[in-house]
Amino acid sequence: MLTTRAGAVVVAHGGGPTAVLNASLAGVIEEARIQSLAIVGARHGVEGLIRQEFLDLTDADLASLRCAPGSAIGSSRKELADVDAVLDTFAKRDVRLFIYTGGNGSMETALRVHRAAQDRKYELQVIGVPKTIDNDLSGTDHAPGHASAARFFAHAVRDIGEDNYSLPPPVCVLECLGRNAGWIAASTALARNHEDEAPHIICLPEHPVNEDQLMAAIETVYRRLGRVVVVACEGQTNDKGQPFGADVDKANSAVHRLASNLGYSLAKLITVRTGLRARAEKPGLFGRSCALLASDVDREESYECGRAAIRAAVSGLSGVMISLQRESNEPYRATTTTVPLECVARRERLFPTEWVASGGLDVRPEYLPYIKPLAGPVKPHYRIP
Repeated sequence: MLTTRAGAVVVAHGGGPTAVLNASLAGVIEEARIQSLAIVGARHGVEGLIRQEFLDLTDADLASLRCAPGSAIGSSRKELADVDAVLDTFAKRDVRLFIYTGGNGSMETALRVHRAAQDRKYELQVIGVPKTIDNDLSGTDHAPGHASAARFFAHAVRDIGEDNYSLPPPVCVLECLGRNAGWIAASTALARNHEDEAPHIICLPEHPVNEDQLMAAIETVYRRLGRVVVVACEGQTNDKGQPFGADVDKANSAVHRLASNLGYSLAKLITVRTGLRARAEKPGLFGRSCALLASDVDREESYECGRAAIRAAVSGLSGVMISLQRESNEPYRATTTTVPLECVARRERLFPTEWVASGGLDVRPEYLPYIKPLAGPVKPHYRIP
């Protein structure tokens, strides 16, 4: 069990930052202070662990940190190749608790560190803190970071939809974040306050799109409304596994393969196939970093997950990730618990089939009670009747 000792805690971030990642860090630091534990951060995640670059977090301004986007200690996508070297560093510094915040890839790294410490009988507790805008982590109702990205893209679609209504390019394609999981694309349904509002079509990467069906759906909406807003995530493909003619970055990588200009390519294809003028919008990383539209629930839960990580270690746990367990939607209530890292590492949770509308180009109403309390309300714009 973790005891009070100098240099006992190291915290690191892995993967892409979010609008609320620093809230988790603030929670870790605050609870460490309560438990009288000295704490340092690995500068730029795995890279800091490898280079032995650590930041003293003792005097961090938690009020400012809790509301700041990005990662105040930096992050990294670098793979941890030499776990033994990191354990040697931990032993030299008498580190007894390692907290790693990230997605399913980061949880695999945490699991490797946990198992390696066990193999060499080094007393080290390892706790994972969930973080991903994609919401594709297993073992938790939702992941901190997702609700804020969902809120951003729902507002983006609302505003683009109003622009499209006011002076339409007939078709507007919004490319949102999301590689293999359609949680963010699905969340744009929050922008609708009645059926004629954007988004009119939502494509989900779990359901590759038949191009003929997509073009027919676009033309049907256009004939009815004179405008169409299509949402597609960066990982969307057609039913042949192709990204609509888009350029593919890192085509040989099973993890990082991604179309670099999917929205533009899809808009161009729509124009060629239907004769309708189409344009594309791509907020990109702004969608994961925008603190202005961060969800209050998301920030608070992110903070609580950080605090829960220290408490889990103090209670004697190791080899687990903090998990959010939903208790009710109205009123919304969730608590923190833990799940073994083995149940999370490299496991991808996709958008549920039962929440996908018939035809695969929208979501079912049953999904909305899941996302509404997390992302918060999306107020409609005013129109003169």
